[in-house]
Amino acid sequence: MLKRKSIGALGALLGIMLSTHIVNAQSTLFNIPSTDVVAKKKTYVEFDFISHFESHQDGGFQGYVPRVVVGVGKHVEIGTNVAFVDTLAPDQPVEIQPNVKYQFYSNEKNGVAASVGGILYTPIAHRAGIDTFGMLYSTVSKKFRGNYGPRLTGGGYGLVGRASGNGNEGGAIAGYEQPVSRKVNFVMDWFSGKNRFGYVTPGFAFTVSKTSALYAGYSIGNSGRKNNALFVYYGITF
Repeated sequence: MLKRKSIGALGALLGIMLSTHIVNAQSTLFNIPSTDVVAKKKTYVEFDFISHFESHQDGGFQGYVPRVVVGVGKHVEIGTNVAFVDTLAPDQPVEIQPNVKYQFYSNEKNGVAASVGGILYTPIAHRAGIDTFGMLYSTVSKKFRGNYGPRLTGGGYGLVGRASGNGNEGGAIAGYEQPVSRKVNFVMDWFSGKNRFGYVTPGFAFTVSKTSALYAGYSIGNSGRKNNALFVYYGITF
């Protein structure tokens, strides 16, 4: 039971990539993939920290996800994430998550963009009982005009090659970004489904510099008691 909770927590940290229009184009809001891609010849580096604040004996955990994404041109980015979790149970899996995204449409005048992408999830340590599978997704976003115009994101995802009995094999994607000041955005995103990705995460994004941002939110599972965690990450583009 504890191991199941720990692996479910990796859905909150996720292995999808990186952030919002508060800094240079990145790749996720909190969890969901955005329509943004990292610019050609730019690199984005991020570190995520996720924690359920109880003792390990009571089901608490700490998750860590370093990530790097590189813009390779023609509206394409590639990257990888490494996800691991610290719980009471020893030998938790370490997962590598290579990913790619293609922004196939962008109209800045109308504030509309659309992307497709894929992520592979595969354990590289403590592999027993953990399957390798992929996620395919597509997202569309609309940025409304004005200094405080919000951006809405919607789309869908499907899981390919995942072992049966691990919840829904796909669902909806939704996101909302609302500037509240020049350096602060309210951000909320959601994966539907009762699986490792099924979380809603509201929080705030804070501009640290022209190339970096700090995010802080709280992920709440679509199902399951105590299936929630603090989510904090810092990202920088160079």
